[in-house]
Amino acid sequence: MLNYIWLGLIGLGVLIGGFNGKIAEVSQIAIDKAIYAVYPLGLTLLATMTLWLGLMRLAEKAGLVHRLGRALKPIMVWLFPEVPPDHPAMGAIIVNMAANILGLNNAATPLGLRAMSELESLNKRPGVATNAMCMLLAINTSSITLIPVTVIAVLVAAGSKNPTVIIGTSLAATLVAHAAAITACKVLERTPWYRLPPLEETASTHLAPNKIHEGASEGQKVQEQAARTDESLPWIPYASVILGIAGLLFILMLAVTAFPELIGRLPAAGEAQHPALVRLVNALSVMAIPWLILFFPLYAALRRIPVYEEFVEGGKEGFQVFLRILPYIVGMLVAVGMFQAAGGMDLITWILRPITNLLHFPPELVPLSVIRPFSSAASLGLFTDLVKNGGADSLLALTAGTLYGCSETTFYVIAVYFGSVGIRKTRHAIPAGLVADVIGPIASVIICRAVFA
Repeated sequence: MLNYIWLGLIGLGVLIGGFNGKIAEVSQIAIDKAIYAVYPLGLTLLATMTLWLGLMRLAEKAGLVHRLGRALKPIMVWLFPEVPPDHPAMGAIIVNMAANILGLNNAATPLGLRAMSELESLNKRPGVATNAMCMLLAINTSSITLIPVTVIAVLVAAGSKNPTVIIGTSLAATLVAHAAAITACKVLERTPWYRLPPLEETASTHLAPNKIHEGASEGQKVQEQAARTDESLPWIPYASVILGIAGLLFILMLAVTAFPELIGRLPAAGEAQHPALVRLVNALSVMAIPWLILFFPLYAALRRIPVYEEFVEGGKEGFQVFLRILPYIVGMLVAVGMFQAAGGMDLITWILRPITNLLHFPPELVPLSVIRPFSSAASLGLFTDLVKNGGADSLLALTAGTLYGCSETTFYVIAVYFGSVGIRKTRHAIPAGLVADVIGPIASVIICRAVFA
């Protein structure tokens, strides 16, 4: 499906741009987006992947990923029934989900790519997305969000009197979109159009017969190896005491960060008026990255892992993944940029207007809803304009902020994640993601009207 979408975006961009007199803009944006994909976006992604894949290797070597998978086994087994509960993929998926929930976007993508790589190790049909891969994409394109940091920052800059008021509506809207994406995945994977073909039809052209048998037992082997590794790793003396002290220091720092008045410091402007729970969540978002960077090496060191050497080995994987996904990033950004520069988004908005009017969907939010699955930067620009023109505390601005926070750049995420492992047949990943992109905005409007109107 990505083949048709990509070709359609480019073709429509050229045709619409030509008839709209914008062919020069289309030409320029194609070059600009290709350059942007390499710098600064590509280099930023390379740096974050090197960091987080190195940390993930430490967590895996120390048995932490294995333990994370066991801790959430009931939920993960239901979401990913074909993945062995103790497989490294489970732990990688859990860490990726946690990063998305906390709003750690720089960490979520590298961790998601690692999870996709682990799922590919279980794939018996090379080039075809498994049910688990599609579910991972659905979770990432409709992730639950505790704190919409970007939205709050825009509202603060626009002079909002209560910028954190959208935390509740964003959480509710993302829960609805998340449930819709998961439900769509579970339903679509059983339909005749997206059901996995028999193994013989795909494996016979890619794998030798003896490799098929090896692939069938690979998951069980990895599961057993992870359990043996976790049990055999020795702890250094007083490891539990050190972890306990680290946990206590984390709690104390969290309290001081959320409530600086406890030690005589003044809170940040406007922070004192926030509810205690909001202040705690804000502090947790700020502390999450440095403490994760500390915790993974500390945990590995307590299990006698050579932390720096293993981190470097894991970081090397970031370069390999980056080289694989760079063409996919360039291709998708160029296609979306050409379509947008030609006026394609305006055309879609015009086509959808009768439907949105029938649903009493605010017409001002239609462009934001259409562009959000394609481009994060463009949708952020639209949101900023809505806040500036309508007022930071208006119902329209708060609804737009909730909508922006409950949706994701679906096509970019799918292209990058599947591109990293060479998936050509995406099956139901795109329809499931688009279900969330449709349900999320509708839920945002309904929830915000109920709460703010």
